[in-house]
Amino acid sequence: MRAVIAQGGGGPEVLTFVDRPVPEPGPGEILVRVAAAGINRPDVIQREGNYPPPPGAPDVLGLEIAGTVVARGAGAQRWREGDAVMALVPGGGYAEYCLAHEDNTLAVPTGLSMVEAGAIPETYFTVWTNVFDRGRLAAGETLLVHGGSSGIGTTAIQLAKAFGARVIVTAGSDEKCARCLDLGADRAVNYREEDFVAAVKAFTDGRGADLILDMVGGDYIPRNYEAAAVDGRIVQIAFLKSPKVEVDFRRLMMKRLTHTGSTLRPRTVAQKAEIAAALAREVVPLIAQGRCRPVIDSTFALAEVRAAHARMDSSAHVGKIVLTI
Repeated sequence: MRAVIAQGGGGPEVLTFVDRPVPEPGPGEILVRVAAAGINRPDVIQREGNYPPPPGAPDVLGLEIAGTVVARGAGAQRWREGDAVMALVPGGGYAEYCLAHEDNTLAVPTGLSMVEAGAIPETYFTVWTNVFDRGRLAAGETLLVHGGSSGIGTTAIQLAKAFGARVIVTAGSDEKCARCLDLGADRAVNYREEDFVAAVKAFTDGRGADLILDMVGGDYIPRNYEAAAVDGRIVQIAFLKSPKVEVDFRRLMMKRLTHTGSTLRPRTVAQKAEIAAALAREVVPLIAQGRCRPVIDSTFALAEVRAAHARMDSSAHVGKIVLTI
């Protein structure tokens, strides 16, 4: 089969096609003929040489796929050959075939295209576990999402609104802000032109945001403390800026803030299975009803993977970039 690896660390030019044997599913695994694979920021960090695959994961890039089951390993009973599935995988998605654990896999809802399905697992798993599990977002609360036009951001807007929250987002242009408002955000802040702390305070009558989902880090961390409500929560999921910053923690103490964070890829199959079960119960019905859908920025054939990564690097995209195989 044809697959994509990063040959050394660097820009899109280091992405290289290799021929690999079609993998054989082990116990509890399924083999999927890949139709679509989402591109995510961790793929870029791995390509740059800063995010090695966890032990046992393939060096082939790609953390989410959609396609058709073609084989099952010992004990795998949840799916049958021919089933249309979407799966969170530890790697291997940029290929014609990919292994997935059956418990980290969801059925593709009726009416959803394979491109849309390929844009769901990494993003929806991330939003659910960080916004609703760790962040404990409740109906009536205010969520601030940094990077509102990203795949994570567009998903967080829709899910938070579906569960009754108010949503403020930051984005880097008026056009991106407008797209976020179209998706249901209650307030969009162009961070190049407006201070998000002041905007959040004004929107909430001085109260602040109950939950902040941050993928920026750096100088956003102390500003998040200013923007948060008393007893607010901040969930850190990435660092587009520096992971190191000088912070005055008195604000955290005085407001009784909780600052937590998580990563998804290193979690165990069982931990990811718990998230998958919650998504199947709480979110897949919303997708099937059309109440939330992945926002697709663009699609690229597998042969155009370097152009797809260049699109991601440009930060001009809104929503997800997807490879078709």
